[in-house]
Amino acid sequence: MDNSIALVTGANTGIGKEIARQLAAAGLTVYAASRDAGRGERAVAEIGGGTKPLMLDVTDAASIAAAANQVPALDILVNNAGISLDDKTPDKETVESFRWVYETNVFGVVGVTNAFLPALRQSAHPRIVNISSSTGSLTLAGGRAAGGFAAYRSSKAALNALTIFYSHALAADGFKVNALAPGLRRTGLNPVAAASGGDPAEAAAGAVYLALLPDDGPTGQFLSWDGTQVPW
Repeated sequence: MDNSIALVTGANTGIGKEIARQLAAAGLTVYAASRDAGRGERAVAEIGGGTKPLMLDVTDAASIAAAANQVPALDILVNNAGISLDDKTPDKETVESFRWVYETNVFGVVGVTNAFLPALRQSAHPRIVNISSSTGSLTLAGGRAAGGFAAYRSSKAALNALTIFYSHALAADGFKVNALAPGLRRTGLNPVAAASGGDPAEAAAGAVYLALLPDDGPTGQFLSWDGTQVPW
């Protein structure tokens, strides 16, 4: 994998930063994408290796296009950038809040993925990894007593659907497209995550596994960080 190139969105902190770190440690050239140039450069300085900063705001079409112009060839895309709001049920959430979350977690993934498809199509082993959440599982949601974090959870359910659709659309071109449930990790996603003791590096290892899948590996799957399947 020494000659492979990866791009990780939201790579200046949390799980994204750990994914970039582990991919770089595996010998890849890694574009650590961040919407804040300063934070991105600091993350790259900390990670070292073959990492490069890339300014990329997944909610801004011009930013996406500019970033895509800087990456002519790509083997791996990790759609990690994501946001969450407070623990509100849908009846207490606003339409504006849903739009804000979906702009990053859903529309941003479509925008970034489509913009980088020309670069990915040049790869002999193109891989796309979407960082989802087990809270986006409709099967598991049926057994939950509350519907909190409705905007976030429903956005991840939409992301899971996109994972399936992209896996079908790109299968003939050799793509492997999968979604990862990283588990609750100690990140700045929301207060619940911030209070968690879960190590982001553990979740990142699951993403790296999917990023480096062999050609006979799975596609269109929803996997937990430990490799087990998560029901859609």
